Amino acid sequence: MKISKKERRSAVDIWTYIVRALAIIGWGLFVFALIVSYYAAPDSDYGLLRYHNIEIRKFWLTPLTGYLYIVLWLSALCSYFCLILDKYRSRRKSDGKHFNILLLLTITIAWVSFILVQISEANIG
Repeated sequence: MKISKKERRSAVDIWTYIVRALAIIGWGLFVFALIVSYYAAPDSDYGLLRYHNIEIRKFWLTPLTGYLYIVLWLSALCSYFCLILDKYRSRRKSDGKHFNILLLLTITIAWVSFILVQISEANIG
């Protein structure tokens, strides 16, 4: 026989709204970082561009790269705070695991590492 447990939560508290807002802000910053990286990254070297002697930028734009770092770290901080708040606020097995926030944190840190490696290789070569 299964005993049904009564749900004691009367309403969503302020911390849940904060976690949701931080998650939305984190993903919004991530999308904004995608746009900034499009303009900051070096151009692709296509054969058609070489054929028509069109100049190709082979370096990262320094001012935009600085903004990109800031946006990516802010996105990572938002997702980290979401995970911390969620760890202390979620006590039931039925609470969501929020794998999307963990994915956002992982991708953001990997992206910053990738950019650092690319810039250091460009400075060496």
